[in-house]
Amino acid sequence: MKTFFIFHGTGGYPEENWFPWLKEQLEKENCEVIVPQFPTPENQTPESWFKVLDQYRDKLDANTILIGHSLGGSFLLRILESLGSPVKAAFLVATPIGIPPIVNWSGDKPFTGHPFDWAKIKKNSKHFAVYHSDNDPYVGFENGRQLAKNLGVELTFIPNSGHFNAKAGFLKFDDLLKQIELITISREC
Repeated sequence: MKTFFIFHGTGGYPEENWFPWLKEQLEKENCEVIVPQFPTPENQTPESWFKVLDQYRDKLDANTILIGHSLGGSFLLRILESLGSPVKAAFLVATPIGIPPIVNWSGDKPFTGHPFDWAKIKKNSKHFAVYHSDNDPYVGFENGRQLAKNLGVELTFIPNSGHFNAKAGFLKFDDLLKQIELITISREC
């Protein structure tokens, strides 16, 4: 069985944006979907987020698919740095990697303030997809462009999509689901 993780960002929670919709779509295919609640914005550190993830460590294996939105994508990258063996795929949506402008610069800095180990990250996921928009009010476009370049993939650019959140109209995310299906689902989990 494939296990999906969906990671929210700063100030986020499991029932926001397109997360419930995507969870429902994947569960229809008999996949396990975990959407953890991380401490945010208070106590928002990689250490505190890893403590939450620790209860699911046994679910991180070759059949795992990681999906990170905003700071959840930055955390996803830190997870990949920490793994001893690769997961199936990683999807990063509006992810900050430390390139200004970033609205939540100080809150994101514990996650993005030191260099990423791109070689290890690339080794620990078999597939990557990176989404970014040209009018994201929180995370500048250069973050998406550089992230895709560092991962050796083409950026999935969706213009006028803001931060891919409810405020930008993203209660569903059909393009992401299609990419997930192309890369990871053989119509059964």
